[in-house]
Amino acid sequence: MNDKQCKQVIDEIFMEIFNEKSFLTIEKVLSEFAFDVKLPNKVLDAVDGSETWVSSINSNKYITQTNMIKYDEYKGWMRPKKEINSLDEILKLWNKVNYTTTERVYDSINVSKSDTIYNCENAYRSQDCTKCKNVIFSDGCVNSEYILACQRSSNLNYCIKVDDSNSCSNSYSVICSAKISNSFFIQDANSLYECMFCSHIANRRYCIANMQFDKDEYMQIKSEVIKWIISQFSED
Repeated sequence: MNDKQCKQVIDEIFMEIFNEKSFLTIEKVLSEFAFDVKLPNKVLDAVDGSETWVSSINSNKYITQTNMIKYDEYKGWMRPKKEINSLDEILKLWNKVNYTTTERVYDSINVSKSDTIYNCENAYRSQDCTKCKNVIFSDGCVNSEYILACQRSSNLNYCIKVDDSNSCSNSYSVICSAKISNSFFIQDANSLYECMFCSHIANRRYCIANMQFDKDEYMQIKSEVIKWIISQFSED
């Protein structure tokens, strides 16, 4: 997934949630929305020196999954048996083959700058995601589409900054909640539609700060909230 495709997905997510395209660069989106998301880090392949991406940086040597496979096909990872006289010798021998594999992508297409991706399509700088499509700057998500800066969540559709939640759509900034749609700033709630700044409530619609509004009042306030949200992320 290249930068142009990434930006197109970001724009589509913004349009669905805020009804306007993002005017932010990819770098600005990363710093403003995904600053607290665990993402793959850039390292160098110890074989050819190329840039690669890995979810763990607790290693001295890295190798891309592609180079690991090529080496196995060309030479093989098994080594001739040698006499071992000390633990120190074992550690030295182990160091010769102990590369941490990067960019581990399985049964997926159009994935870049990502690690441990399973059955996904169109993923950009994400990790530990399974059965997702159009996923940007996200960690630990499953069965989700068009998500940005989401973590440890499942069954999301057009969401930004949704954490530890399930079955959410067209929503922004949701934490520990389920069945949330068309909502902003929700925490520890369930089954909300068109709600904002709400916590610890369930089976509600058109609520703001846990207060009930009629639809027209709510939508008028929502338009102002969207303007405020967008203004928070103006380019410097």
